[in-house]
Amino acid sequence: MLKVDHITKYYGEICAVNQLSFSLKEGEIFGLLGANGAGKTTTFRMILSLLEPTSGKVTLNGKKIDYSVMESLGYLPEERSLLTKLTVEEQILYYGKLKGMKEEIILKRLDEYLLKFGLLNDKRRKIKELSKGNQQKIQFISSIIHEPKLLILDEPFTGLDPINVKQFKEVIYDLKKRGCMIIFSSHQMEHIEEFCEKLVILVKGNVVLSGDLKEIKKAYEKMNIFIRGDVKVEDIQKIDGVLEVITVGGEILVRVKNEQIVPAVFQVVKKRDIRKFVVEEASLNEIFIDKVGEVL
Repeated sequence: MLKVDHITKYYGEICAVNQLSFSLKEGEIFGLLGANGAGKTTTFRMILSLLEPTSGKVTLNGKKIDYSVMESLGYLPEERSLLTKLTVEEQILYYGKLKGMKEEIILKRLDEYLLKFGLLNDKRRKIKELSKGNQQKIQFISSIIHEPKLLILDEPFTGLDPINVKQFKEVIYDLKKRGCMIIFSSHQMEHIEEFCEKLVILVKGNVVLSGDLKEIKKAYEKMNIFIRGDVKVEDIQKIDGVLEVITVGGEILVRVKNEQIVPAVFQVVKKRDIRKFVVEEASLNEIFIDKVGEVL
């Protein structure tokens, strides 16, 4: 288990992270969210023991994270960290050996991942000769080649097309099934919704929302109604509790204060020619914008 226990980090008089706590069990994926400058990178560096917290502590299976457990950690940073003059094979051999792996095992796993990502013929090409998307694949492989117990993924889908995103997701789910603990950060909220059971949202180092994703969405209360048909927007706008009515791709999106407003909307439109009336919880993207906007 990873346990982050009330960690705080000051840079001089500036508090980058303030009293952050969460825990992560084997096979769980945790979302750490926040706008730019929220404290995510500082948090990652404290978890990886690259930075020492001003107060609080981080433990893995009850022990402080130090160089003795580095072989069980994996990190995919948002920025490129590849040695671009090396070939793909040289790059992964270098990282694998840093993690204490034997060369034959590194090469075997490398071939498996290169085959999966359609890069087997690029094994002896230099990193700098690859496209940005393919460089991201190599960076991803370098972070998981040693089968880490704890993996931090910071914007892992940067520069990837939908097909390659799907391939990344398959590997991430496989790691989860094998018990890997994964901390996932992304500005693409749909990916967080798909992967993460629990999450924290940071704003300027402070926690503004944390907990189980399902419970967070349930507690948020605001709902979305998608309507397709011959309806009068003006009639819907008059309903008390309707927050917004907009047209999206031929549909009418009605945002309401809570679930209790839904029947009132239905009563107004049911006599019209309605082909669709679907009620959904607010998306994580809406919740994020709402919660972050409150404190910025």
